[in-house]
Amino acid sequence: MRRRTFLTSLAAVIPAGIILSNLDLNGPPTLTHTSNPKLPYDKQPSGWKGTPRLSDGTFQNLYHPFEASLAAVLKWKLDKNPQEEAKKTDKRRLEVNHIGTFHPNGRDELIWLGHASYLIYIGGVTILTDPVWLDNWVLKRNSALPIDPEQLRDVNYILLSHDHRDHCDEATLKLLGKLLPKAQILTGMNMGSLIQSWMPKNKIQEAGWFQTYDIKESLRITFLPTRHWSRRGLLDTNQRLWGGYYIESGESTIYFMSDSGYGSHFKLISETMGSPDYALMGVGAYKPEWFMHPAHISPMDAAKVFQEMGGKHFIPMHFGTFDLSDELLLEPLDWLKANPEAVNGALVEPIVGKNLLVG
Repeated sequence: MRRRTFLTSLAAVIPAGIILSNLDLNGPPTLTHTSNPKLPYDKQPSGWKGTPRLSDGTFQNLYHPFEASLAAVLKWKLDKNPQEEAKKTDKRRLEVNHIGTFHPNGRDELIWLGHASYLIYIGGVTILTDPVWLDNWVLKRNSALPIDPEQLRDVNYILLSHDHRDHCDEATLKLLGKLLPKAQILTGMNMGSLIQSWMPKNKIQEAGWFQTYDIKESLRITFLPTRHWSRRGLLDTNQRLWGGYYIESGESTIYFMSDSGYGSHFKLISETMGSPDYALMGVGAYKPEWFMHPAHISPMDAAKVFQEMGGKHFIPMHFGTFDLSDELLLEPLDWLKANPEAVNGALVEPIVGKNLLVG
């Protein structure tokens, strides 16, 4: 990884314990559970109490407490990447199929826009996920955006999984707020205060894990747990909830993983929601694994999760667009193509701008 991102990475993983706003002078925080009282639970695990949150206001993972180590990030950033020379000479990039206009004509579509961003048309509803489309001081795209944002006029919902800058981009959301003022934002608890000023005309719904959003169409979208964390600056660690999504229509189901380390929550999701027809699995930004594994899953573990969840079609994402870690941009896809049996031969090879639905 280029060392120009050192300060950005450092800010992203400074331990919560050294941030004064997170210190509780009255003793250690206690565990509570929370939810949005305005949203229902259509499906929930047995004995579910709500989204775990400490009394200091920080959200918590289900099975793996969030831990950050300044020493660990310094070790990662200062150690030599064994693939550094290979990355300098690697010119391979994702294949991009440019879209002139978006006219679904009544048939479902699932179009990858790069990284964790999708354009989805399902059950007559148009959805965007985690749109990060414009270069900024932190992120530079290595794959072209396949569509002109001006072509999007009838988007119903924008799903924002969490506040990290490779999933939640201020400039992109300000643009979409102007282009799509009627689109509703579906996101996690406490995200509204971050994005409302960027999109002042857009309605925002904030959910806890396993809560279902209030939508009019014959579609169900449920917010789900991941093993991850959140931070936008230096003083807001885990103040906003992170998560993934389960989208259900009468014809098919789509699981959007977002960012996650490996954990038992995947099995909990499939037991509660069912096995997905399409599993959109993060597979990149995973090296070095000793450092990345609590927050980003490897292609090997993503394949294992797919097997555990009983998915039908495996669609890899979160690689190839942004250079966030030590591996080569297309390395995760290389491994998946070399090991098709790992996902039961169910790999859908992703092409940016192409409809990835099978059939």
